[in-house]
Amino acid sequence: MYTIQTNVSGTRSMEISEEHLKTIQKYALFQQLIDSNGIVDESVLDKLKLNVRSLIASMTENCKDLLDLCIDVIYHNNMKAFGLHQLILLYIKWENEQQTTEEETEEE
Repeated sequence: MYTIQTNVSGTRSMEISEEHLKTIQKYALFQQLIDSNGIVDESVLDKLKLNVRSLIASMTENCKDLLDLCIDVIYHNNMKAFGLHQLILLYIKWENEQQTTEEETEEE
């Protein structure tokens, strides 16, 4: 379980599970999300919400993991642009750790 800060002053935070990160990876939710300027603002959060909504609407199979991510993280009351930026940074760190672990496993 990871904790991210969701506002600048540090008074709000959110718990992010390994399953949440795996869901983000499974559906490639952060791919092509941020514009070339690299700024994460409310419009980026809105774009993510619309992308997830569209994914859920178009899916025919069970998407409980995506729904859990929405309820627990994306549509959480504390999720703002700052929190999304922290989530993206956590995801990048987590993904790098996953790749390092895979490489170590392959070497053995």
